[in-house]
Amino acid sequence: MAEALQVAIVMGSESDREVMEVCLKELERLGVRCELVTSSAHRQPEATADYVREAVGRGVKIFIAGAGMSAALPGFIAAHTTLPVIGVPIASGLPGGIDALFSMVQMPPGVPVATVSVGKAGARNAAILAAEILAITDGKLTGKLEEVREGWKGR
Repeated sequence: MAEALQVAIVMGSESDREVMEVCLKELERLGVRCELVTSSAHRQPEATADYVREAVGRGVKIFIAGAGMSAALPGFIAAHTTLPVIGVPIASGLPGGIDALFSMVQMPPGVPVATVSVGKAGARNAAILAAEILAITDGKLTGKLEEVREGWKGR
């Protein structure tokens, strides 16, 4: 039997792939089982809600959602699950992705979205944050994260 999926990475558009593949590669490097899919909160709301429910049924523990402009996707996912959602703002609207960043950090009370920095650095941090959450109950993953941090020394 295949091991359960741990992290679902969702991007609102194929144009977000270059950024979100950074997240995918970091999780794979850490040995976290994940998948990357495209699903739009605006263009495919029913299909996106169905995907969230189905992913939870397949064992997903954390969602990472990348989106630009109105950046509704992370909040939309958070509205459909009680699992952690990490938002990655993508620069595609206002300069520097500030519109996406503000959309993610200004969620209403009761519907949290953990938000990282804009772009590829944020995508990498989202992967590491997801791994840190999973490592609470996974000592092997904790060891891998410690190795990653050790590699940062001297940079």
